[in-house]
Amino acid sequence: MVAEIIIASDHAGVELKSKIKEVYGSDNRNFTDLGPFDTTSVDYPDYAHPLAVQVSQKASLGILICGSGNGVCMTANKYN
Repeated sequence: MVAEIIIASDHAGVELKSKIKEVYGSDNRNFTDLGPFDTTSVDYPDYAHPLAVQVSQKASLGILICGSGNGVCMTANKYN
């Protein structure tokens, strides 16, 4: 069984997000990367909201990464 993992970050988490996909992508895990794809400054809610919506609709696993973790955590916790 291939596990689907939805992953997103802000600009501060792009490198870690890439490393997670590299290390765990070879273990039968399918990543859906919602971005961003470079370190240009972005607003974390632009990525946290879509991830939280997809995770709540698909009942799948999601990983959110940001500089402190606080902003994406507060945003994701607004969803069931």
